[in-house]
Amino acid sequence: MSKSKSSLERVLMFVILSGIVGVSYFAFDLYKKILKINTSFGDDIKEQYINIQSDDDFTDVIALLENKDLLVDVNSFKWVSEKKNYINNIKAGRYFINKNMNNNDLVNLLRSGRQSPVKVTFNNIRTLGEVSSKLSEFLEADSNEIHRSFIDPNFLKKNNFNANNIISVFIPNTYEFYWNTSAEKLRKRMLKEYNSFWNRTRRNKASKIKLTYAEVSALASIVEKEQNIKKDERPMIAGLYLNRINQNMKLESDPTLIFALKDFSINRVLNKDKKVNSPYNTYKYKGLPPGPICIPSINSIDAVLNASDHDYIFMCAKEDFSGYHNFATNYRQHLVNARKYQRMLNKKKILR
Repeated sequence: MSKSKSSLERVLMFVILSGIVGVSYFAFDLYKKILKINTSFGDDIKEQYINIQSDDDFTDVIALLENKDLLVDVNSFKWVSEKKNYINNIKAGRYFINKNMNNNDLVNLLRSGRQSPVKVTFNNIRTLGEVSSKLSEFLEADSNEIHRSFIDPNFLKKNNFNANNIISVFIPNTYEFYWNTSAEKLRKRMLKEYNSFWNRTRRNKASKIKLTYAEVSALASIVEKEQNIKKDERPMIAGLYLNRINQNMKLESDPTLIFALKDFSINRVLNKDKKVNSPYNTYKYKGLPPGPICIPSINSIDAVLNASDHDYIFMCAKEDFSGYHNFATNYRQHLVNARKYQRMLNKKKILR
């Protein structure tokens, strides 16, 4: 009896130990799949991002992760994704992938849609096509979608823009967007920023100089291109062009002519250039051009709104190449200034 009891105890002990081992193995397997670190990339890389497109499915997500070699064990990620039903809840966006994430953290992040915003800064841009291309580098929407959105006839009419001056809706700054922001939502955001920028103070100043907001931007773009080095001179230049507008004179601005020619390598405008037939040729046509020749900086816009009060109607770059200009109230003095500058151009062999 005693011997039989001892055998039974051994059997029970074996069963118990086997169960413990089995449970332990099962628990360890779960730990490896769920909680063990499963993201890894080069020691010199601290972070990675993936962009999940709006029409991507789970297979595409796996391909993204594999192509960037972000996962230690792809199968365990698939298993956790299935258990947490991520495979049927793909959310588009740009996601920050940490080097030490486990599958649980990674799936929770992707399933939640908590994407990382992108920062976009645009300046020194001339056309809507250029800004559309710039924005498409940071967003899912391509440049054509963005471009079409901003020249939509209904949008233009509703907001008092046209295809030539719509670029003035972009106020240079640093903006945060989600990567999957649509072209329409981007347009809405830019319009909101534009309306916020044109506060009561700026609106009153625009009214005082008798220019619309788009006209202020057009003049500011000329000021920007005339003076992109010495910002403190911009109010003086703005005042000069306002004087010419008020005296019904042609603006005769070289940067508008360069824009009309579409040759931005030109450093010296020649008389033959002034014959080009373009509404942007302010040597040929009076008034402001149809729209901005670039996206003007806030500094240049405010320079127009706070233009210096003086009698100058002519200016020419200084012959010392300091970046400043010589100003004149009459054509005779202007010719003296212009000849000094032309002699220095010739001396330095700047012919075009």
